[in-house]
Amino acid sequence: MITPAPDVARNWDARADRYLELFGDELSGKPFDRDTLTAFAGLVGEGGRVCDAGCGPCGHVAGLLARHGLDVVGVDLSPRCVELARIERPGVRFEVRDQRDLAELGPFDGLVSYYSLHDQPRAVLPGTLAAWAVAIRPGGRLLVVAKEGTADGEIDDPLGTGARVYWAEHTPEDLRAAAEAAGFRVDGLTSREAYAEEIPTRRIYLSATRRGGGDGVR
Repeated sequence: MITPAPDVARNWDARADRYLELFGDELSGKPFDRDTLTAFAGLVGEGGRVCDAGCGPCGHVAGLLARHGLDVVGVDLSPRCVELARIERPGVRFEVRDQRDLAELGPFDGLVSYYSLHDQPRAVLPGTLAAWAVAIRPGGRLLVVAKEGTADGEIDDPLGTGARVYWAEHTPEDLRAAAEAAGFRVDGLTSREAYAEEIPTRRIYLSATRRGGGDGVR
C-alpha cells in the first residue's frame, strides 16, 4: 500500500510533539553525523543556499547548518512539524511544503535529506531524487542520510503512538543508482552501525554533486 502524502502529513502532525521530545537534541550524541553535516557545510561554502528537506519538528539539522553560515530553509509536509521547528530554531526559515516540490524555492547550492526518505515507498525514490536535482544548481551538493535495508510497507509506529505508518529502507546500491540517474555524481557512499540509543539499523550516507551546466562536473 502506498501512503498518500496527506496521510504522511496527518501522521506527522500527530507524532511531531513526541518526536521532538525524543530527538530534539539527538545530534549531541551523534559525532559522526555532526562531522558529516559540518563537512557538507564546508563544501557548500558560507552564504550558500541550502534546503533541509523533510526537516521534522526539531529543526536541528537546519540549525546546525545555519550556525555554519549557510542560508537555510527547512521544509516539511506537516504543519505541526513546521510550527515546532520555528519555535525550536527561531532564526531559521521553515515552510510547509512537499520535499518533492522545491523547484520554485531554488536553485539551491545544496540539499540535505536527513532520514526524510522512510515515509515514502522505495518505488518513488528515483522520482524524489530527480525532483531534488531540479531544485539544485549544477555543481550544488547533495547529502542523503537513510536507514539501510529493504523494508517497504506499513508498520506499527516505532514512536509507540499506536498508529500505522509507512516505513521504507534503502540499500547503498539503490541510493547510488537513483542519484546517478537523476544527474548527480556520487562523491562518497559510506555507512555506520547504529548508536546504542538508535533503532538497530545501519545508516547510509551519500554525498553527491549535481552534474551539468558547463561547470566541469561530469
